[in-house]
Amino acid sequence: MSTTPAPAEDLVVLGKIVSVHGVKGDVKVYSFTDPIDNVLDYPRWTLKRDNEVKQVELVSGRLQGKVVVAKLKGLDDREVARSFAGFEILVPRSELPELAPGEFYWSQLVGLKVIDQVGQLLGTIDQLFETGANDVMVVKPCADSLDQRERLLPYTEQCVLSIDLAAGEMQVDWDADF
Repeated sequence: MSTTPAPAEDLVVLGKIVSVHGVKGDVKVYSFTDPIDNVLDYPRWTLKRDNEVKQVELVSGRLQGKVVVAKLKGLDDREVARSFAGFEILVPRSELPELAPGEFYWSQLVGLKVIDQVGQLLGTIDQLFETGANDVMVVKPCADSLDQRERLLPYTEQCVLSIDLAAGEMQVDWDADF
């Protein structure tokens, strides 16, 4: 393991180390990838927690329920592994697979302005999360937004009309009163 900071590349969060597993220094990972074990496709991870950055190499990993258990090179002690809890797992955006037209990574959507069909700015996308039915966008108010309400909008074809990454905007079919 190296503590050399990651190059100043565009990094994307793929998951988070949440705890230890077993006595040999394995870590439990909550993965944001779909399927969740895709986080294991990346042999080098940049770990970041607050201002602390570490470079690590993945030795092996496996799916265990709704988490991934990972073995990191040089991490063989349970107590040392416990200190890794809370680190986000990042990889360079350039290592992510190409998407089909009309598909987006969540990280590309965060920060987009959300505009309804009558041109009202509802806010900006703060985060996305999964539910059983569909993904949900958390839209938080911004400087020029219609009001100061936080909104939860479904990330569905019925709600999302268009996405323009260059303009930094998403057009939605959503009643501002909801």
